[in-house]
Amino acid sequence: MTLEIPAYRKDDVEKRLCDIDFHSLVENRKFYPSPGSWADEVLYFLFLDRFSDGKEYGGFSDSKGAPVEALEDARTTPLFDLLTDSRSAEREAWFEAGRTWCGGTIAGMKQKLGYLSRLGITAIWVSPVFRQVTGSSDYHGYGIQNFLDVDPHFGTREELRDFVQAAHEAGIRVILDIIINHAGDVFAYEGNQRYFYDEGRQWPVSGYRLSSGEQGSLEFRAAPSCFESGAWPEGGIWPEELQSPETWSRHGEIRAWDTFPEFLDGDFCSLKDINLGNAMRDPEAFQDIERRIREFVPSDALRHLTDVYRFWIAYADIDGYRLDTVKHMEPGAVRFFDTAIHEFAESIGKENFTIIGEITGGRAYAETILNATGLDAALGIDDIPDKLEFLVKGWRSPGNPDTADQEGYFDLFRNSILDNRRSHQWYSKQIVTMLDDHDQVGVRHKFRFCGDDSRSTRLLRPALGLNLTSAGIPCIYYGTEQAFDGADKRSGDDDSWSDVFLRECMFGGPFGSYQSTGKHFFNEQHEVYRFIQEVSLLRKEHIALRRGRQYLRQVSESGQDRDFYYPQPVNGELHWIVAWSRIFDRSEYLCAINTDTERGISIWVVVDSGLHPSGSLMECLYSTDPLQAGDKSQVSAAMGSAVRISVPPAGFVVYR
Repeated sequence: MTLEIPAYRKDDVEKRLCDIDFHSLVENRKFYPSPGSWADEVLYFLFLDRFSDGKEYGGFSDSKGAPVEALEDARTTPLFDLLTDSRSAEREAWFEAGRTWCGGTIAGMKQKLGYLSRLGITAIWVSPVFRQVTGSSDYHGYGIQNFLDVDPHFGTREELRDFVQAAHEAGIRVILDIIINHAGDVFAYEGNQRYFYDEGRQWPVSGYRLSSGEQGSLEFRAAPSCFESGAWPEGGIWPEELQSPETWSRHGEIRAWDTFPEFLDGDFCSLKDINLGNAMRDPEAFQDIERRIREFVPSDALRHLTDVYRFWIAYADIDGYRLDTVKHMEPGAVRFFDTAIHEFAESIGKENFTIIGEITGGRAYAETILNATGLDAALGIDDIPDKLEFLVKGWRSPGNPDTADQEGYFDLFRNSILDNRRSHQWYSKQIVTMLDDHDQVGVRHKFRFCGDDSRSTRLLRPALGLNLTSAGIPCIYYGTEQAFDGADKRSGDDDSWSDVFLRECMFGGPFGSYQSTGKHFFNEQHEVYRFIQEVSLLRKEHIALRRGRQYLRQVSESGQDRDFYYPQPVNGELHWIVAWSRIFDRSEYLCAINTDTERGISIWVVVDSGLHPSGSLMECLYSTDPLQAGDKSQVSAAMGSAVRISVPPAGFVVYR
């Protein structure tokens, strides 16, 4: 498939940061306000290149609720049919198409605001929109060549601004995925060869590239002298202030991803590491985050990038940023950036502008960095998605409050004193939770939630119920609402391009999910779409489900005091009821999932005796079995107070 890329615009995009008039951008403008709490939001992450090209029809409606029908030439992609379209593409050609640009656009994304709004989404996290290295296959957006413009594959800056305005009119905020750790492959090392990190050695550079893979024929020194060759706009790096050689670390590619200081100073594969400032490099003091922040001196490049992202807030009325690869940046750089961006956002009325950091490297490290740097929330914490996913699949403990171990999903969010947190609200407001994601860090042969086993598809609804009604800020990964089942089925050592299997096209195109082509997946009648829609509305209507204290509950088959226990795997498997309470003020909501796909289970569950004395009633507010909604159950005196509930096979219920 060959994509037609619009001609690059030379005249309406600033070459230099000093050309931007920030005062005129913000003067007499009313910016869209921040939410009172991001704990109230439901996020949706989408890969812009893989989401929509605007040619779909059937199965969904526009922002006003009118069904979208076929239009000659304009809408040519019909709705996917599982029975006739699944596995219809030749696998190798289909996989090859997924390795490069597929054709999603900002205009297409804008057309789906109604679809997302009805799903219950209140904030869209968009993959990087910025201009990529000319001729590269960096459809993901993380290989930036011009930080001040939108990549022409996606559209224009004006289209991005119009999209944000339309999203705001639909009650949806917009979070942009941004990068300050690195740029694209914008220069060539000597001889256009690969160089690798070697004890901090700085390698020689041939020059800036005119295009992807080019030998580096542009002089590697500050503008304007080396850019009189006509490199604007396709070559080198922009804005012009970044063209100084001092912008770059020049230490070659990282090989030891957990070795200090290599993981901070090396290139991120072919993406070139930006020198964000001078920092302490004593391995003995690596864990002294406060000292590293205190002694950090920001570079000019960091100051320039901070101005870049001030610009995007002012220009497009952005509501938040997701900051990429925080692990690979000095904590002092993150703190400098966060502080400056928050202050700018507050100055224009965005009092609660969020910066969500992607922090790999373990939960303890993530918590330390989050608190030391001023980030508002964290995602990418490797044990959270793992424990969430495999708890529902029956392979992990839900946790055990009777022990100090933090082995299960609910252990991660219980008793904030164990993690030196003063309140449960720290978790609700500062941890983003999700099932699927675009990286699946730590897994070689990658797969979506539904991609590893046919049984997993049946368990997707309870998994999403857990995600949407337990502590944290829930995020839906695009396509999960259509039960996408991408998976790298290759065996052996070949895991090249494995992340492609996580990034199918919602609009079909050459790389649709279920190994299909030419059919879209915006099906508003899909059972998973409808489930998220219903539970998101429930979450919106009941504050306890998004802000309440959280307790894993003991269960019992008999209802006798001596028989209550926290469910644990037996022989490595747990096909049973997992129940938890969300308590806010004087209200308790009891949620439960059934990880058994074959049988419904009725069971006694402990509830708060102060809120639910013996003889009181609890009502089924929601169930994946609609006939169960409205059923009432009487509270008994077991374990103080307990109530008998029923959960359908692979089901999810809420009682109050």
